[in-house]
Amino acid sequence: MPARAVRAAQAKPKKFAAEEYVRIAPLHHPKPAYSIDELSRLRREGEPQDLFDGQPHPAPTDARLTYRNGPLLTKVEVFTVFWGKLWGGTATSRGLMDGINRFFADILVSPLLDQLGEYGVPGKTIGHGSLTGSTAISANAPAGSVTDSALKQQLRRWIASRAVPKITRNTLYFIYLDPGIVSIMGGGRSCQSYCGYHNDAGKAYYAVMPYPTCGGCLGGLAALDTMTGTSSHELCEAITDPVPGAGWYDDVNGEIGDICAWNFKQVAGHTVQMEWSNHKRKCV
Repeated sequence: MPARAVRAAQAKPKKFAAEEYVRIAPLHHPKPAYSIDELSRLRREGEPQDLFDGQPHPAPTDARLTYRNGPLLTKVEVFTVFWGKLWGGTATSRGLMDGINRFFADILVSPLLDQLGEYGVPGKTIGHGSLTGSTAISANAPAGSVTDSALKQQLRRWIASRAVPKITRNTLYFIYLDPGIVSIMGGGRSCQSYCGYHNDAGKAYYAVMPYPTCGGCLGGLAALDTMTGTSSHELCEAITDPVPGAGWYDDVNGEIGDICAWNFKQVAGHTVQMEWSNHKRKCV
């Protein structure tokens, strides 16, 4: 998209639309959400692949995750933060918030978590998790865009002011942005380089989920299905690799979700992404 068109699109905030469905844009279909480590690797190597190729990515036959001795989220405790001025303001946005929270409540005790058990190591057994709560925060809402460093600072303020629960060894904050807000991290921008990401701020683990309003992060699904699919990608990656590149990682293919990007299935009534299994040597 030309720079002028991008600026014009960003100047007018997008709103939630009733019965909103995402669209498929030719040559700019869904693409995988990359970790910061993976984005850095792609930039270093000058990866020629069109990241917006629009197709489920076949898992490479030689994929193999190896453990790098970092932390794992063995009983993940998800807390959702809906950050912006639009969340909660309409019935549609409230419906999406309820749907996302229902997704986490169901999926954290589902077979999706069971299949991550193979990535447990001595002293760190991966089991079911829980949704510990949710909040909508409009204060200091970003306008136009938000960088990862600014988001880190905001998360630390929320923790210090008790706007969100204090950190435990298993806490994972999922931060959902308003429609039209561009996420910027690692030199990339949402809808141009990625659809979501997870990272760490010291011992605070978090995932950032820009609202999917662009062709590169849509894919012919209903809005909620798109959001749960991308959220499941980041959830499984954050559990198995909370400090990107320090947990379970493949130097060539990335994290557990990157290997199987945009291959979906239904679990507990929700759309989720398939994840790589070392044991089965395929996406499951």
